[in-house]
Amino acid sequence: MCGFIGVLAPDGVDVFPQLYSGLLAIQHRGQDAAGALTYDGRFHMHKGRGLVRDVFDEAQARRLKGNVGIAHVRYPTVGMGGVEDAQPFTINYPFGIGMAHNGNVTNFAEITSEMSRSSHWHVNSTCDLEGILNVFGDELAQQQINELHPDNVFKAIEGVYGRVKGAYSVVGVIAGEGLYAFRDPFGIKPIIGGKRVDDEGRVSWCVASESVLTDMLDFHSTFDIAAGEAIFIDLDGELHRKQVVKGDHTPCVFEWVYFARPDSFLDRVSVYKTRLRLGEMMAPIWEQTGWKADVVIPVPESSTTSAMAMARALGMKYREGLVKNRYIGRTFIMASDAGRRQSIRDKLNPIKLEFDGKDVLLVDDSIVRGNTSREIVEMARGAGARKVYFASVSPPLRHPCVYGIDMSTKNEFVAKDRNAEEIAAEIGADGVVYQTLDNLVASVKEGNPDIRHTCHACFSGEYPTGDVTEERLAAIEADRLDKIARLEAVRG
Repeated sequence: MCGFIGVLAPDGVDVFPQLYSGLLAIQHRGQDAAGALTYDGRFHMHKGRGLVRDVFDEAQARRLKGNVGIAHVRYPTVGMGGVEDAQPFTINYPFGIGMAHNGNVTNFAEITSEMSRSSHWHVNSTCDLEGILNVFGDELAQQQINELHPDNVFKAIEGVYGRVKGAYSVVGVIAGEGLYAFRDPFGIKPIIGGKRVDDEGRVSWCVASESVLTDMLDFHSTFDIAAGEAIFIDLDGELHRKQVVKGDHTPCVFEWVYFARPDSFLDRVSVYKTRLRLGEMMAPIWEQTGWKADVVIPVPESSTTSAMAMARALGMKYREGLVKNRYIGRTFIMASDAGRRQSIRDKLNPIKLEFDGKDVLLVDDSIVRGNTSREIVEMARGAGARKVYFASVSPPLRHPCVYGIDMSTKNEFVAKDRNAEEIAAEIGADGVVYQTLDNLVASVKEGNPDIRHTCHACFSGEYPTGDVTEERLAAIEADRLDKIARLEAVRG
């Protein structure tokens, strides 16, 4: 999971202020690093580790000139996560190309090996974006063109689809030519485009990871980029679109559960309404247990909407008994278990009045490793709760995600080889209830009947791209474990 924005504005309009505002709107999608690239006859780039507000200052804002640009917030899934892995990336030939992405390339190692042999390509980072960028550049270079046309861009993207596997939504700049974007043939990662016309009739364009960003920047004429579709916007502001390959739209359901902001739409499906439906669907599951609780309390913030809907459906009291320190990052996307455990204590504090002497039903969006859930249960008991039940509005997570979520090893999951009773014992709860996969998928499809398939590999083990073998899973897991070991060694 990462977040990106691309903007093309009329001549004389510097886009960096819009890029910066956009990154602030999607900071939740990545807190490890941020970067921006603009073009005004030459590329200007700045990127660094940390939050958006810490990476950019006034000096950078003055330097990042140009009416076209892209920007990115990073959530590390591949590589060591150093500043060299921060996006965007650029190559100087052909034309000069900048690129940023959200997702994960499953055959990055094969691309690295193949291009090293055939093109003497040197890897400068451990970020899989380098694979997409250099394949795209290679496909453009093979066309041996002097003057770029949209069809050249689309042909290069077709080559990317043939060579790059996995899940990826991409935005980029071609120097002196325009802004481009594309989505993998399964449409696993979200991407939305938007258009704005000012009072003088001048057109601006935006491409982003979530609709909240286009809303905040007043790009209200929006459209989704389809699975296997590409767009190119030239410097005259003309939009060119092409369905490059036949797509099999299979969006990631975890986006609606956790990643996206509630005020976003993904593929025309409201995140907020999906979470309402998830909470309503949890009510009968809870009732079937025969357990009783005095109050429903959400684990803020992504589960708040579902918890309210669940409490209303059950006719139970709803209380926000855990107060969140909003200056602490999202614990799920922190790089280490130690960081997550420490952060949860810094991030949440219970209101003792809402727990003391009560049987409490805690509602969270998911239970992944169990560390966070265990800390929260202990917190509730420390505040005086008699019994603590735990409800997850998503099904048990049991399978590695290879498409861009930082859960790549089987042994990370508390639900691996455990039933609900055993999971409850592991996290210290009196009982655990889970959403069903059918309910989760239905809650998304209800918002857009055109969505026929969804990616739910982390719940079901069914990988839609068809290239995820046991051997590939083992290689990804080995790489992930090696990364963890090296990070721990660096920390001493």
